[in-house]
Amino acid sequence: MPSASRELPGLTARLDKLCYHHGGASLPPDKPHAFVYFITIRNGSDRTVTLLGRKWVVLHADGSRLVIEGDKIVGETPRLAPGENFPTTAITSRASMRAPTGAFTAWTSSGHKIHVILPGFDLVIPRDGPCDI
Repeated sequence: MPSASRELPGLTARLDKLCYHHGGASLPPDKPHAFVYFITIRNGSDRTVTLLGRKWVVLHADGSRLVIEGDKIVGETPRLAPGENFPTTAITSRASMRAPTGAFTAWTSSGHKIHVILPGFDLVIPRDGPCDI
């Protein structure tokens, strides 16, 4: 029977930058903001890990929740040796949201299932305006 997922000390995820792009033909009129967030997963542990998937629990302004789960991370299953980083980018086109929890699942080289938690952050328009994407 497989063991439950657990955190691996030293394996971390952090939000590096959050920005947005306003308008454009590709965005629906009721959701005019495309938020872009840049995340880095860092393997500060003493084990090699392979990142397999992600899960986001998003809380909308109206209190409803959306769970997004899938295999791979931006189409890849990166293998991180100790000391290596994996930068990733995500795009969400909706305003007034909070992503209270994000997590990435992985396996260690010794076959243990692990996860890394990304602390929640608000998807609000940054004061410094839109960014180039």
